[in-house]
Amino acid sequence: MQTAKRLKRPGSVALVDDFFVPELCESEALLGLVLLAELLVLVLVLAEPMQPAFNWMRLALVSLFVQWIVLLSAGTMCLLRPLLARLRAALAGMVCCALVVGLTLACTAVADIYQLGGPLTRDGEANLYLRHALIGLIMSGLLLRYFYLQSQWRRQEQAELHARIESLQARIRPHFLFNSLNSIASLVVSDPSRAEQAVLDLSDLFRASLARPGSLVTWGEELELSRRYLSIEQYRLGDRLRVDWQVEGVPEDLPIPQLTLQPMLENALIHGIQPRIEGGVVGVAAHYADGVFHLEVSNPYDETAQAPPSRGTRQGLRNIDARLTALFGSAASLSVERREGRHYTCLRYPCARQKQEARSI
Repeated sequence: MQTAKRLKRPGSVALVDDFFVPELCESEALLGLVLLAELLVLVLVLAEPMQPAFNWMRLALVSLFVQWIVLLSAGTMCLLRPLLARLRAALAGMVCCALVVGLTLACTAVADIYQLGGPLTRDGEANLYLRHALIGLIMSGLLLRYFYLQSQWRRQEQAELHARIESLQARIRPHFLFNSLNSIASLVVSDPSRAEQAVLDLSDLFRASLARPGSLVTWGEELELSRRYLSIEQYRLGDRLRVDWQVEGVPEDLPIPQLTLQPMLENALIHGIQPRIEGGVVGVAAHYADGVFHLEVSNPYDETAQAPPSRGTRQGLRNIDARLTALFGSAASLSVERREGRHYTCLRYPCARQKQEARSI
């Protein structure tokens, strides 16, 4: 059911449908309802007049009766959920309560016809129907109110997360622009024609970074943006900069936080290529397996070389780490290590391909 699935699109934080009633056919929600119903059964049985011994048969019959109502109500609301989601929250809540009360009265009628609880007088029969209807109305109203408050809390949490990620995104773009302009400034005197071309490349590059204002883009878009950034740096560094791409096999529709690869490449150039007269090779390796994306950027590392300070680069890497945590939780990570004369910046996070998600909706 389309409205019951979690939707993820490039350029946006993961969205959850706005309808406050959860997908009651899912195992976790169904288990919670069954346990809650059993607690209600215990309350009903314990509220009856005390007997010399606990009536286990009564407990079993009431449990069976209540679980019938719970499972039928969950299944009905699960089937009608796409239709209920089109209604206003108040109207949808009243319809859900009416469904539960109706199913409760129907199950009561079946139990009365077959005398599952023993024969009743006319007065007792009327009281039984009224009692069950009130219990169904009160319990469904309380549960729906809980679902509504939980839905409001989730929406507020999503809004705060989106605002936090947008703030981080806004911080990284100025550093990206300023550092690129510094690279172009070094060409103005030595090679004005290349500087002019670099300005045009930067214009296209920055336009691409602003084209999608959200927080996620596809891997193909991020890769193209990073290649344009490297073309600007190539004007300045020339043959000193060499890039080894090992990104074959990564799906182009894979979601990635925007401006993730570019700050990693910038870090590699500033600390691994710029201080070395002979330059070096920047390695970019990426692969996607078992629902987890791995990205690694490496550069030569020389302890004796002193790289110029760069607050923008450090800010960029901190932003990557913060955005990964905000979007993908504790399963995402950004790590830095040095081995065998090279510096490695590695990130990993769980994600699903956009086409796979579209097929599952």
